[in-house]
Amino acid sequence: MKKTIAILAAFALVFGFAAATMAADWNFYGSARMTTFSYNLSKEAPSNPMTPAYDDRDTAWALQGNSRIGATVSNGDVGGGFEYGTGVNVRKLYGTWNFGAGQLLVGQTYTPITSLLSNQVGNGDNGLLNVGELYAGRQPMIQLTFDGFKVAFISPTVTAGAGPYTADTDTTLPKIEAAYQFSSDMFFVKPYVGWNSNDVVSATDQTKSITSYVGGVAGGVTFGPAQIKANIYMAQNPVSYGATAATAGAPADAVNPAGIGGTPVWTGADFEDMDEMGGLLMAIFKINDMLGVEVGAAYKAQSYDLPGVKIERKVMAYYAQLPITLADGVFIVPEIGQYDFGDLEVTGLPDLKLGNQMYFGAKWQINF
Repeated sequence: MKKTIAILAAFALVFGFAAATMAADWNFYGSARMTTFSYNLSKEAPSNPMTPAYDDRDTAWALQGNSRIGATVSNGDVGGGFEYGTGVNVRKLYGTWNFGAGQLLVGQTYTPITSLLSNQVGNGDNGLLNVGELYAGRQPMIQLTFDGFKVAFISPTVTAGAGPYTADTDTTLPKIEAAYQFSSDMFFVKPYVGWNSNDVVSATDQTKSITSYVGGVAGGVTFGPAQIKANIYMAQNPVSYGATAATAGAPADAVNPAGIGGTPVWTGADFEDMDEMGGLLMAIFKINDMLGVEVGAAYKAQSYDLPGVKIERKVMAYYAQLPITLADGVFIVPEIGQYDFGDLEVTGLPDLKLGNQMYFGAKWQINF
């Protein structure tokens, strides 16, 4: 009897799932991406492993970490989607509900400040992220959308304390982001802002708040086969905010000997915030259905104003590519580019060169 009930229950579950699947509109997709690049990291870069110091050359020939498989689903006013990457990591998993005046999203996906303007493929489709464009990844959140306006309440990023403030870290509010995108056939404009905060607590229950924010404007314009896109932003403590580091061989936010790392610098029992500003400019031209050209450049400047000392650094990245479409969903993207990690300028000290990374090669991609 128990076996019969179990079989009937399993049948009902399968039948129910099949019926729900037939009622909903499922759209599955995937993307396989191979990186085949040669990288040359100069001897001055802090992440260069060579001892004594020499330039370090390596070849990357691997499946990219952002290869993916997923689906989007719609069933009347309710929908959702999921996306898994290599190593079976969850890239996206969310549900949506259209309630008439707007849409409610619950789950993990890109946050509102994300624009993904650049198609740079070096360093695993880095896209000039966090050199000229702020990027906080795909995060768990509750998001409301009203036409082009989005506001999201996101899992907060926590930065640990230092000095006497190491007993505990507390959070009260989620990270908050908002963005509005106005689009037409010829152009789009997207202003965006974000805020994050957490408290660090001492053994005597004294607290200090580590606050970070971002704000900027992204946009683009289309002239027939040509596009120009740009972004400009300002930020305070961007890594404390949750902005991910660039994936170059010596990341643009790598902690180096002078302490620039996108988080506050502690000076005993207090700290100083890090200020950052940056931007990017890129152009795309479609020659024909098979061939295109894209060039881009990005810049950011970081600084700390410490008591009697100022620390500054400027980072640049630029690239040129020739995307080739062999068939629908089949691409080869040759690219050459460079990251210039700049000099570390500290009041009263000689400038410290942080080197550069040059690269060339191609990305191979098939979408299915």
